[in-house]
Amino acid sequence: MAYDFATPVERHHPEGGWASQKWHRYGDDVLPLWVADMDFRSPPAVIDALQARVAHGVYGYGEVPATLTETLCEWSAHHYDWPIQPEWQQWLPGVVPALHLAALALTEPGDGILTITPIYPPFLAVAERTGRLAQTAMLDEPKAPGEPWQLDIAALEAAITPRTRLLLWCHPHNPTGRVWRHEELAALAELVERHNLWVVSDELHCDLLLDESAQHRPLAAAFPELVKRTITLWAPSKTFNVAGLTSACAVIPDPELRQRFAKATKGLLPDGNVLGLVAAQAAYRDGEAWRQELLSVLRVHRATLQARVATWPGVRFSAPESTYLAWLDMREAGLGDSPYKTLLKEAGVALSDGAAFGCPGFVRLNFGTTASQLEAALSRMDKLLKRG
Repeated sequence: MAYDFATPVERHHPEGGWASQKWHRYGDDVLPLWVADMDFRSPPAVIDALQARVAHGVYGYGEVPATLTETLCEWSAHHYDWPIQPEWQQWLPGVVPALHLAALALTEPGDGILTITPIYPPFLAVAERTGRLAQTAMLDEPKAPGEPWQLDIAALEAAITPRTRLLLWCHPHNPTGRVWRHEELAALAELVERHNLWVVSDELHCDLLLDESAQHRPLAAAFPELVKRTITLWAPSKTFNVAGLTSACAVIPDPELRQRFAKATKGLLPDGNVLGLVAAQAAYRDGEAWRQELLSVLRVHRATLQARVATWPGVRFSAPESTYLAWLDMREAGLGDSPYKTLLKEAGVALSDGAAFGCPGFVRLNFGTTASQLEAALSRMDKLLKRG
């Protein structure tokens, strides 16, 4: 079955009927390639399931259905070679709340929460928002154009102090798009064990690996010794473009850790989003063919972007191995101290500001849009970046 990833979907509405952060924040004249929100319609199976649920007409407090937990078990076994159990699953409204809840559950005020930079901005806010100590370590930048970012295990270890209790990990990595190699993860696992750290592994982009031969391996599955100390976070939000339905899952095999996390959620989270749970089940049960076609489209868009960046002097780019997000180094592009602001003001293109990820001078570009919308935005950027 062919799906339509080419026709732009109208995301503006004169009265805000479907107001979108992505398309409304900067106004009608700006082309938005920033927040991780694709411009594609969700899989038909998801839309059909939602329409059937809406037609029921009653939207009272729901429960996580056994069919959903069983569907996720099947997805994990098939796609990750990790047989999980229904009782390991804690469904909740989003990965960002889960990061904060984990901090409350597993650390005390003043404890250190460690992460790497650059990183998805909410990671950097968890410590401050929960009264903990923020600790960071920088990844190794590419040594040459096109080479990948690397985990600097020595820098990570140097950032650990006696106060460090929790590591917030991102696997695959947002914003660089790295798919961590087994040897990198093995060094990480050894460090975590030696320093007796808790780990929250955000694996939100794990179903968007762009190498056709790649297969995701959850951190807790690859290193069973970490199971007793790891919370794994998954969601259909990025893969199937249902972020607004706020549904995610914390997979926690260890019963004591699971109980500790569940206790921390009491009174801080609403009951499950009944439509989000419906969308999650439909996506994981019936969305695979759509996902495969999406990956083909994203590979083409990545190649388009890679070819375009090659014509922009001073811009460096390591092609992402996962996600629909590209991490661009614009420190030598001649756009001043804030390339994000310059591109927004002078080109009318909204990207994500690298400063929010811990790296000023960089920008993150979302190529999860139609080919025509991507080309329109890149053409605007050409006017500032393409020389000669």
